[in-house]
Amino acid sequence: MMPSPSSHDHVLRRSFSKQRSFPRSCNHSYRFYINLLITLFCVFLTLLQIQTVIRTSTAPFTFPSSYSAWPLLAHHVHNLIGELELSQRSTDEPRGNVTFLPLKDLRFAETAMVGNTWFMSSVNDTKEKGEAEYLYFPSKEMDGKLLCLGGGSASNGTMNSYALAPAEALPPNAKLLSGLTFVSDTYYSYDNIFHGISALAPFVAWHERKACVMPARWVLYQQGEIRRNLKIPWIRTLMEATFGPSMEIEQFRKSDEGPSCFEQAVVFRHNQGTMGRERKEKLYDLLRCNARAYCNITREEDDLKAIRLTLLLRVGARSFKDDDAVIHIFRRECRKVEGCRLKVANPNNLTFCDQVKLMSGTDILATPHGAQLTNMFFMDKNSSVMEFFPKGWLELAGVGQYVYRWLADWSGMRHQGAWNDPHGEPCPPGLTTSCFSFLKNQQLGHDEAFFSNWTARVLGETRRYKLQKPSTEAAQEREVHCKCG
Repeated sequence: MMPSPSSHDHVLRRSFSKQRSFPRSCNHSYRFYINLLITLFCVFLTLLQIQTVIRTSTAPFTFPSSYSAWPLLAHHVHNLIGELELSQRSTDEPRGNVTFLPLKDLRFAETAMVGNTWFMSSVNDTKEKGEAEYLYFPSKEMDGKLLCLGGGSASNGTMNSYALAPAEALPPNAKLLSGLTFVSDTYYSYDNIFHGISALAPFVAWHERKACVMPARWVLYQQGEIRRNLKIPWIRTLMEATFGPSMEIEQFRKSDEGPSCFEQAVVFRHNQGTMGRERKEKLYDLLRCNARAYCNITREEDDLKAIRLTLLLRVGARSFKDDDAVIHIFRRECRKVEGCRLKVANPNNLTFCDQVKLMSGTDILATPHGAQLTNMFFMDKNSSVMEFFPKGWLELAGVGQYVYRWLADWSGMRHQGAWNDPHGEPCPPGLTTSCFSFLKNQQLGHDEAFFSNWTARVLGETRRYKLQKPSTEAAQEREVHCKCG
């Protein structure tokens, strides 16, 4: 998840001054103390006989194993120096006197997911009740300053940098980009559709509540490391369904061209964070509406009372060992219920709009645990989800097994429980990784009696709900009028 701590932080100061820092006045007395602090620190390390290897490629130092704590101390001092400079600087200093700090702060490497952030760590979030915490530039909270970003490393977030600068005193070689910029940082990955939508959905909520404001560009980071594209078409298409067909993602390929400063920028770095339950439901309502409108999804009159059951299969990891047997169970139970229609599909063969159409025509989704479950929010609200796990998840997966229960709650669906396969391959002797890493992608068996009773119960509940649902409410679901559409 992160590079091992090293003394690259010591080199950081040198590389910043060479490539991404800018002229600063030397007439201030505090500079003497800063330089003295740096000198004393270097002498202290030398006396401890710490050998360093400086490479022109900005490769990190190598510390003896007995001094494994020193890289974080060096990083701490580096950040402290920068913060002292920021606090001492007066607003009337000459143009270009801007301090850049590393985007990724290793002081919080061990606590990045429990209340701290290592992305732009010197800046506190703005919090509004029920909304995801964010940073906005320029704003009163940011003293009216603009956000500037430098560096284009896709593998080392400490080599990328940020600074806050007055609009009238930008670094002399900075590029000012007009319009609104969306800046995202995620601890996880944009290459999984659940993690990708978790990172980018807050921008949709911002767009809605800020009079449908549109971004001029996106800047994407993963743990402070630049990401120049969205490899999963599903994520890009969903964003384009909301913001239009042109999703411009900044590349930052040439760091020697100087930093980029933004006329306006909003930063989300905690995914949906503190966003409240009601706000999330409205957010997923908008995403559903945008996706259906983008894909021209309509509903037929004769669908209003039908019970539409979809069995979404997987290939490979967490697939059923015997698809035919599972299909037979669901087909048999569906035939017992008036109006039930069964569809069997595989998401690997479906485009984005194919998936939206399939889910828009689904009242009950039955599928193994996996990213394809993220499609659930395209279903009508109050639809049902049935989830299947291979052996080991119940005991070893931790909170990761609950993410689609959460998504069902956020998007107004009914999570109808999960089946955990009690049978599976034992962990091989001498396994060097955790047993869960071996078990998590095993294939699933089936339990005919359990599956039959479970499916019959969910079908019965859905039928009663459909019969009681007013026809006017059902008809309204066919209407596609999205806010900001």
